[in-house]
Amino acid sequence: MAAPAHTLTVTHVEHYTESYFRLRTTRPEGLRFVSGQFIMLGMALDSGPLMRAYSIASPAWDEELEFYSIIIQDGALTSRLQHIKEGSEVILSAKAVGSLTLRGLASGGRRLFLLSTGTGFAPFACLIRDEEVYNSFDQVILTQTCRYVKDLQYGFDRVAEAKACPLVGEEASAKLVHYPTVTREPYKYEGRITHLMESGKVFEDLGIPGFDPATDRAMICGSHAMLLDTQKVLDAVGLTRGSLSKPGGYVWERAFTG
Repeated sequence: MAAPAHTLTVTHVEHYTESYFRLRTTRPEGLRFVSGQFIMLGMALDSGPLMRAYSIASPAWDEELEFYSIIIQDGALTSRLQHIKEGSEVILSAKAVGSLTLRGLASGGRRLFLLSTGTGFAPFACLIRDEEVYNSFDQVILTQTCRYVKDLQYGFDRVAEAKACPLVGEEASAKLVHYPTVTREPYKYEGRITHLMESGKVFEDLGIPGFDPATDRAMICGSHAMLLDTQKVLDAVGLTRGSLSKPGGYVWERAFTG
């Protein structure tokens, strides 16, 4: 486990549901990261530091850091972190790392799919406020799948922020398409994103062509099962998994999945 290197002050806490919340903290001077990377975040306990990997949800230019968390009642960290308040302290590792970045995608892409479930939306909250994304792609399709409509609110808020952002707002308004779906209640878009891609419904709903491996690229963040299921869909249409050393058609976070 990475050792704690910084002690940060919590500046804002917002609970969306009984299961999801976000927190914002001060940012260590000199901390740099690439959009899509993660860092170790945690709390200092009497028994020692307790830290877990969290994707950075705030853009690289933000003066603060933002994280989006699920609450697991018997989870070692989140059962404690859910009670944190403004002014509380958290600890952070020295540097951000990770493979869920644009650097792992092959050149020549024109359309970027950001495919997420649950808190897997977090790295994309960062990416949709990154100029490089809009400079690199003609269209950015952001999918977000949760159980219930209330669980989508963090995504709605971050998309609205991106489109109102002084830095990328004009590009986001023109290029960013948000496709939220739920699996447990009626909604305008229902079902797992893997099923919606396989059936072609996502393309029908958005009025866009199906996958083209020559010009489409994808980034995936979600549960391990979702990653594997999405990989099968993308492999079947001719996209290949990329890495920092060998860019390809899609990437996910290797540290979380192997």
